[in-house]
Amino acid sequence: MQNNQINTTPIKQPEDPFSAFYISSGLERLDRQMKFIAEIDKMTHILRQTLLVDGTRRENDAEHSWHLAVMAQILPEYAAVAPNIDRAIRMVLVHDLIEIYAGDTFAYDEQGAQTKKQRESEAAEKLFSILPDDQNVQIKELWIEFDEKKTDDALFANCLDSLQPFLHNTLTQGHSWQEHHVKKSHVLKRIGIVQKAMPAIWPWVIKNLDHAVEQGWLLDE
Repeated sequence: MQNNQINTTPIKQPEDPFSAFYISSGLERLDRQMKFIAEIDKMTHILRQTLLVDGTRRENDAEHSWHLAVMAQILPEYAAVAPNIDRAIRMVLVHDLIEIYAGDTFAYDEQGAQTKKQRESEAAEKLFSILPDDQNVQIKELWIEFDEKKTDDALFANCLDSLQPFLHNTLTQGHSWQEHHVKKSHVLKRIGIVQKAMPAIWPWVIKNLDHAVEQGWLLDE
C-alpha cells in the first residue's frame, strides 16, 4: 500500500543557504541582486512588539512593511499634501530593511533609541552594499528620506508607520501599550506627525486615545 503520509520534517539548512545552494548566473549584477533578495527574507524573522489584529502572535517586519504599502494606496486622500503614491510605497517597503541587522527598536524604548541611529546606519551600509552601486544609492536615498521626514512623501509614509501599530493596539486592547506601561503623552508624541500631515484623521486618533485611557490600556500622563 502506498504511504501517502506527508513528511513534515524540517529541511536542515546550512548557515548560509545562498552561498551553499545558489547557482551563479555568470552576471555579477544579477548575482548581487539575487543575493540581496535572498538576504531580505530575514525580515520575516524580525518580530515587532505589535500583535496581529487577531491577537495570536507578534507581527514581523515583512508583514508590517506589506501593510504600510497597501495603506499607502488606501489613505492618500487624507494627506494635507497629495503624496507621490509610488514613491511612498517604495519608501515604506525599504524603511525597515535595516532591522535585519539592527533589530527592531520599540517606539517607546528610550534606552534603545540612544543607539538606534548608529546601529541602523551601520546596518544600512552593510545591507545596501550587497546591491549593484546604482541600486545601493537609490534604496539608501529612499531610506534616508524616510528617516529624515523632510519631504511630503516622507511625512505621509511616516504617518502610515505610526498609524498601523496604533490601529493594531486599539484592536488588541492596547497590548503593547499595557505590556510596556506606555503613557498617553508618549503615544501623542509618537503619532503627533499625523496631526500635521494627515489632519483629517486626527480626531479619530484622539477618540481612540481617550478610549484607551478610559479602558486602562494607556497611563493618563
